[in-house]
Amino acid sequence: MDISQRKWLFISIGFSLFVLIVILFFTINENTLTYLKEINPWFLLLAFMTHLLTMCFWALRVQKMSGSLGYRIGFFYSLNLVFANLLAAAITPAQAGGEPVRIHELYKADVPLGDATAIVIMERVLDGIALAGLAAFAMIVLTDQWKSLGTVSEIMVFVIWIFVAGCLVLFYLAIRRPDVVKRVVNRCTLFLTRTWENKRVDEMLVRADKEIDNFQSATIRFVHTAKGGLCWGMLFTLLYWVSEIVTASLILMGLGQPPLILESFVIQLILAILMMMPLTPGSSGIAEVGATTMYAIFIPASIVGIFVVLWRVVLYYFNIALGILSSIIIVRREAKMAE
Repeated sequence: MDISQRKWLFISIGFSLFVLIVILFFTINENTLTYLKEINPWFLLLAFMTHLLTMCFWALRVQKMSGSLGYRIGFFYSLNLVFANLLAAAITPAQAGGEPVRIHELYKADVPLGDATAIVIMERVLDGIALAGLAAFAMIVLTDQWKSLGTVSEIMVFVIWIFVAGCLVLFYLAIRRPDVVKRVVNRCTLFLTRTWENKRVDEMLVRADKEIDNFQSATIRFVHTAKGGLCWGMLFTLLYWVSEIVTASLILMGLGQPPLILESFVIQLILAILMMMPLTPGSSGIAEVGATTMYAIFIPASIVGIFVVLWRVVLYYFNIALGILSSIIIVRREAKMAE
């Protein structure tokens, strides 16, 4: 890890810790100790194991999608690839830093760079489709749970529908009319980077055009020649998100609280979509405040801060630990190959 990466890791962790300390300061009271006495460590351990299972679903997705293009990748190599991606994702907005890591590791497994890029891009597409589908299901079927969130739900319903509609429109245009998408992206980029130097803006525009072309070619490739990979990919994508959502309910049970399965399903969907937006490195602060605001409606204020801390430990700090471990394995592998 270079100096720049370490700096962003410290910024991301530091901001997250600061927000968590503030949350604990305002939520811990004389009743907190009573709730802590009801902690069931087995459910908390199960939450960690479920999160590991989530990573296994991700690894299987990469393995199956690669296999559909004719490349054989071992499960444990794929799992280590996923772990390595977690560290970069934890220090970049919208977890975008994980994509280059996955592409690099696929390339090291003898997957050509173009196909590696196609696999990773299609992973993002499947995530978007899965979240949009789960959000639509939640809004249609779990209306009581949406209403129970009050004003927050009304705002988030509006935001999610924009997100879903935007994803579908972009998906269609990127396949059928990539020239339109390029023009829109170029104009937005020029507007948002008016104070940047010309060289930097030009590099960003070239990169954006290239990614749009990669997206189109990846979609065509999978639809025409690797449909099985898309089917497996969608299956493991759904399993991934359901498993990730269930983890929060297990933590609640570990704290002696009701699992709030349906309510938690809605909240975790909202948080997942918020965390995909490029707001802060690793979504630090956004995730903590969002979870506290929504879960405080359903669980006592005395324990909500502890819950959010444990939730972030499992889904964020544990990810960083796995990413560091994986990075060490990769560095040792590269060192042996260089000998």
